[in-house]
Amino acid sequence: MSSIRTIIVSAVLVFVAATAAQAQQRPPIGLYGSPTDAMIFYVARGPAGACGPGCSDWIAAEGAVQWDSWKRLIAILDRQAGRKLPVVIHIWGASNLNVATSMGRILRDHGLDAIAGATEVEACAGKSEADCFALKRPGGPLDAKVALPDAACDFACVLVLAGGVHRSLAEGAKVVLTGRSIRNRRAPNVSAEQRESLTVIFGEQYRKYLLEMGVEPALVDLVDSLDAGARPFVVPPAEVARLHIVTPP
Repeated sequence: MSSIRTIIVSAVLVFVAATAAQAQQRPPIGLYGSPTDAMIFYVARGPAGACGPGCSDWIAAEGAVQWDSWKRLIAILDRQAGRKLPVVIHIWGASNLNVATSMGRILRDHGLDAIAGATEVEACAGKSEADCFALKRPGGPLDAKVALPDAACDFACVLVLAGGVHRSLAEGAKVVLTGRSIRNRRAPNVSAEQRESLTVIFGEQYRKYLLEMGVEPALVDLVDSLDAGARPFVVPPAEVARLHIVTPP
């Protein structure tokens, strides 16, 4: 199976995070075939204004975007009984960009706001990553606060964030981009020609998606200007606003 069409079915476009992954890896969220550090979702709560004006409850989304992350997002939204909680996004590690766009569409379809930031759970203070994960896994609610993430908002983060009706960064958070690369878990030896073709195809899909979400598609051109091993590029705050990665207050 060597055709471009066949490879598109099984290939995923993966973004190599601009910052290092967590020092401690969490246990897998699923029982079989689920990678470590895959994204988890839980409800968090804080004082009035913790997640914005009049906002005290939110959905924390943290970890790497993997093949089944969109299913877990839908599952937690279904449990909210119609509550439109904002989603606080904290992504690290290599993520599936195609799934990230699916998650962004889910946020938009549900009319939710999105924030790029970290959720710090009070009960996790002094606990190991595994013990903290065990607290989060049931889905909350957990007392917490929105804080500056240790990993910057990368391209996968931006794709999910783009789905928010209102989009913002936690105070001090930055958008940091690096290159993207093709990885095929079923056939890792994808030729250079096929990688180039798929990168172009996926790039056009992301431009269309961002345009639909109200983000300037020129963001993809910025990512494409960076090689996979290039030095991370910190997007200046003025450009974050100009590209409509965030929305006006």
